[in-house]
Amino acid sequence: MPIKKTLSALVLTALTSLAAHADPLSYARYDQVRTSDLYLDLKADFGRKTLGGYAELTLNWIDKSARTLVLDTNELSIAKVQVLNPNGRWTSASFMLDKLDVQKGRALRIALPFQPQKVRVYYRTAPSAAALQWMSPAQTMSGKRPFMFSQSQDINARSWAPVQDTPAVRFTYSARIDAPAGLRVLMSADNDPAATGDGGWKFKMAQPIPSYLLAIAIGEIEVRKLGPRSAVYAEPARIEAAASELADTEKMIGAAESLYGPYRWERYDMIVLPPSFPYGGMENPRLTFLTPTMIAGDRSLVDLIAHELAHSWSGNLVTNASWKHMWLNEGFTTYVTTRIVEKIYGPEIAEMNLQVEQEEALVSLLTVPVSKQALSTRGPDTDPSTYADGGLIYPKGAWFLRTIEQRAGREVFDPFLRGWFDQHAFKSATTDEFVEYLKKNLLDAHPEYMPQAELDEWLYAPGIPASAVRAASPRLAALDAQRAAWLKGELPTAELGGKGWIALEWMHFLNAIEGKASAAQMQELDQAFGLAKTGNNEIAYRFYLGSVKAGYNVRDPLNKFLMSVGRQKFVVPLYGALLKNPGDKDWARAVYAKARDHYHPVTQASVDKQFKLNR
Repeated sequence: MPIKKTLSALVLTALTSLAAHADPLSYARYDQVRTSDLYLDLKADFGRKTLGGYAELTLNWIDKSARTLVLDTNELSIAKVQVLNPNGRWTSASFMLDKLDVQKGRALRIALPFQPQKVRVYYRTAPSAAALQWMSPAQTMSGKRPFMFSQSQDINARSWAPVQDTPAVRFTYSARIDAPAGLRVLMSADNDPAATGDGGWKFKMAQPIPSYLLAIAIGEIEVRKLGPRSAVYAEPARIEAAASELADTEKMIGAAESLYGPYRWERYDMIVLPPSFPYGGMENPRLTFLTPTMIAGDRSLVDLIAHELAHSWSGNLVTNASWKHMWLNEGFTTYVTTRIVEKIYGPEIAEMNLQVEQEEALVSLLTVPVSKQALSTRGPDTDPSTYADGGLIYPKGAWFLRTIEQRAGREVFDPFLRGWFDQHAFKSATTDEFVEYLKKNLLDAHPEYMPQAELDEWLYAPGIPASAVRAASPRLAALDAQRAAWLKGELPTAELGGKGWIALEWMHFLNAIEGKASAAQMQELDQAFGLAKTGNNEIAYRFYLGSVKAGYNVRDPLNKFLMSVGRQKFVVPLYGALLKNPGDKDWARAVYAKARDHYHPVTQASVDKQFKLNR
């Protein structure tokens, strides 16, 4: 005879089930209701540094008894909420905002008399919205007009739109944006190069995306066509250099399609943002956001484009269900990037790129806490403090996939990976779901490709497994011999082959001498190869970092670099190195005091922590 569960047991079961799948960084009860479409009608006010208007959410009700809609917000001023009645009229709904949580913001709880198909939230953003950087004309290249851009990942979309701010929920969206005359508006949607903005700038994203891929940019922006389905946008003074640097974009799209199937987002456009953009790139669908630091003049840093393009399959098409599973986005994308680079530029360049990537991963293990070195953790997704290190998962995840590829062979692994993208297209996935797919489609028939113990080690243990095969480039091996002799003083600086090295070789060389070369040796490098004035920001960053640690004075060029570049990858380690040197602390504080307003809020928050500033 079956035993009936008590009400408390049923409630406990429901809560346990939700905890196993819920995103702890979101207030949204997406087990009850999910957003299927979002419409934004907003006006950009550069004087007040706000976006204001309303968001209209189309809802798919799952729990037929639910009568509350919970949305994520952060610093949004909510004016009113309306619901669409069955008779077609909009009427007011009561709402409340929870107490502020510093990390998550406030839950917006909307009480509903029934389950409406649509809800409108009228609101205004704060000038300090975490996702938005409002730039004065003086901070732009022309100095004539202001600029604004967003960065929604990880959970900052809620600072400019009331949404279910979790990658577990995907929705289509459309928008109408009013902006001052003379400024172009772009979004992660179908941007029309011929649009004028009369009647507002209008957009539509027909493919469902998670909230962190909501993106907007407004400024003095021009466009150049790159190919039949690609273009680049940038400030007028940068547009020609950007178009030249990105000339291989169509080749990259074709290379990725040959490996992993059709590009499903129709167009692949890019915008090169002002230098304060905090990341190398952000894979906003249909409009990748890029740092200008990738413009080297010789296309030597375009692996960044390959990476953001690769996200069109891994991340945008198949998305981590929560940030606990972020390696499914970034580890996969880093693997795919190398495959695209190999297709376009050949195996020699790809192998060099891979070796540098793996070496930097091994070095990072010295500073990443052991508790954050696993790709994922078992159990419910409840504690964001246990998530893997955001930088390590890129190379470690790629290394894991490459290990399986090497053992299975590409003729087996490539269809396997394409199948993952095809079968999970426009869905959110977890590590458990990938393991299930991996076993069903590969390891059950071929357990020799990766025994269970080794699989667990890759996914859930710290470090890099001893079984991992390291990339070995003959060109970098030859360079290593020169480096070793140079560090010992056996090879004069003038006899280094640096004038013939490509960017990857310089990056490898500078990584290897960091903390080992003397101030005199860094000075000789600078005099022989002009490294302090290089136009390649990856090389410049490594040279400045090595110089600070060696005690070689590069304050003049470093000051210019820190004042003009806001990419976190560069500025955070540089300030960190300066703060460790007693003689540089005060100088670093003075530079940051001037540079801070030029950085995006994301970068400001990171550097503020280094300087222990409370703002």
